[in-house]
Amino acid sequence: MTTPFSQPAKKALGQHFLHERGIIDKMLLAIDPKPGDRFVEIGPGQGALTFPLLARHGALTAIEYDRDLLVPLTEAAKAHGELTLVHSDVMDVDFTALAAGTPFRLVGNLPYNLSSPILFHALDHAAVIRDMHFMLQKEVVDRMAAAPGSKVYGRLSVMLQAYCVVTSLFKVPPGAFRPPPKVDSAVVRLVPRPPEQVGIVDPRHFADVVRAAFGQRRKTLRNALSNICDAERISAAGIDPQSRAEQLAVSEFVRLANETAGS
Repeated sequence: MTTPFSQPAKKALGQHFLHERGIIDKMLLAIDPKPGDRFVEIGPGQGALTFPLLARHGALTAIEYDRDLLVPLTEAAKAHGELTLVHSDVMDVDFTALAAGTPFRLVGNLPYNLSSPILFHALDHAAVIRDMHFMLQKEVVDRMAAAPGSKVYGRLSVMLQAYCVVTSLFKVPPGAFRPPPKVDSAVVRLVPRPPEQVGIVDPRHFADVVRAAFGQRRKTLRNALSNICDAERISAAGIDPQSRAEQLAVSEFVRLANETAGS
């Protein structure tokens, strides 16, 4: 696929522009835009996903940090649909304010060096996000979707799966990008769970528990959580204090955090 304009990738911004049409078509099939949907894209780049999505859907808001891409994107988008560009670092964008009462669907090819902060930023605004489809480093997607007991199951797995249904969709080879990255990528879907299904009493405490539990993976929960709660409170949640973090299911972390909230 040739893009409507050519702009060199900036290494300092971690830019790798998607160009392979087959991958873009697979992403569109996974996203499955419907009339009435509202879309926000993070990092449209050269418009590889933006313009086909515009052509299918008609309207899109995109957040782009690179000032040099704003005018080319605006001009090229005119042939496809109505593109609203927000020039900003995505971490500075208040998604709740952007939604203005209308939940939206979030898509994007996320820069590898900022993927985790962006994911946690989106989690903070999950109430206004219907679903998310992201292209990420495959290693990160593997961590996001990992099950208990896996070597890559950790803080990211628990935090995301507590609030979202996480589904790894398909792998993307380096050659699908210009310039090609040195690692494989993957596309992942996250669907925020309704609050009553999440069941977390104190989100901040939950985050603290998960962070401490995985802070030193070889420690037992009794030792890893010693600054948060004692072994009795861990046992009261129905969890063995001698367990290690990677052995606990997400639901057990929720139960543990709820039991120890306020302790």
